[in-house]
Amino acid sequence: MTAMPDAVWFLEQECRALRTRLALVQPFVLHESMLPAAALAPDALLAVERFLIQGREELRRRLDAYYDWLLGAGASAPPDEQQRRFVSLRWRFNDVLTQFDTFQQAITQRSESRIGIWLSGLDVAARDALQLPGIAVPPIICYLDRGQGAAIRRARTRLAGGDPSPTALVLIPRERMIGSSGIASSLLHECGHQVAALLELVPSLHHEVRRYARRRPDDERPAWQLWQRWLSEIVADLHSVGKLGIGSTLGLMGVVSLPRVFVLRMTEGDPHPFPWIRVHLSCALGDVLYPHPQWAAVARLWDELYPATGLDAARQRLFATLRRTCPLLAALLAGHRPPALRDHALADIFPTRERTPDRLARQYDDVLTDPGRLCREPPTLAFAILGQARADGRLRPEDESTVVNDLLTRWALDSTFAAAGTSLTSSKETP
Repeated sequence: MTAMPDAVWFLEQECRALRTRLALVQPFVLHESMLPAAALAPDALLAVERFLIQGREELRRRLDAYYDWLLGAGASAPPDEQQRRFVSLRWRFNDVLTQFDTFQQAITQRSESRIGIWLSGLDVAARDALQLPGIAVPPIICYLDRGQGAAIRRARTRLAGGDPSPTALVLIPRERMIGSSGIASSLLHECGHQVAALLELVPSLHHEVRRYARRRPDDERPAWQLWQRWLSEIVADLHSVGKLGIGSTLGLMGVVSLPRVFVLRMTEGDPHPFPWIRVHLSCALGDVLYPHPQWAAVARLWDELYPATGLDAARQRLFATLRRTCPLLAALLAGHRPPALRDHALADIFPTRERTPDRLARQYDDVLTDPGRLCREPPTLAFAILGQARADGRLRPEDESTVVNDLLTRWALDSTFAAAGTSLTSSKETP
């Protein structure tokens, strides 16, 4: 009969197996195939590769140290101590693989037909959305997944094992590619979460909203408590409206157009305002940043689609108070002066003079005579022009889809050639 192996032999074999598996994990540039125009931006790719290589090297050093200890001084240690040290290494090994998988899904999609080019174009739009005066912004990567809701894993938030992410990762629902302005609204909302983190907006706004609410009548207190609870999502909606104008609100309406029971339902613990009031607040934010009768018209349309009738008395009062305080909250947010902006108001980070409804409409007139102009504009401005044209009834959904496809493709191409030190922007033709 063969003797049962001792603890040292067993753990030595396990350690060698982990080292062998770890050696098989290669950098993405060695095994992911994609068109050059679909590739990640160089800063994003380098940030991810460096992060993962450092994690693998650190784990490899720990495995080598454990192996030497196990066959040396640790050979006489109690088996449970040998096992305890190995288990901590295996936990770290799993963390490293999980981190790899987190980025692999996003990068592998770059090899999909058409999808890779669109994602590269979205990366360009996302970088434009993150531009802040005097503040360094992190690399950003877009990818697709199932479901209706977009999401973001912000840069420097914790990955498996507690390591900070080297990039922001924005998830876009597959169903939103690329048929409507909803893609821009979702992208800019998620980028708004990263902007809020960079400016540390939510803590400072919590303080200001709480202080403001104390001066308001007592019957408004329930509404202001809810506004405080929803601030993180409200700030992201503000960023989207501030960059896109009416296109943001129309995109939001498309996302939250659900059966009536869900639109009028408040869910305990949900960080999002419930859909009915969220759209009304979006209109109020737009009217503060870009005053125009269109916002009241969209609010009336939303009321026609989802009339707030048939509610019990308590909800009727709460809904009315929330609706009444929307303009107050919008003005408070626009005028907020976070320390990171050095006494500038939050509204100052948005191009409010350049993206009024009337000016966007005139820019669309220019696009009709010079289609190539749209490709030469900053991506968020291009999306804002399209959103205004859609709201004005001048751009059909079928045409919008074609234009968005062309824009994403051109942005992907331009970013690729820019990385090589040349440009295509002098061309008036679209791909």
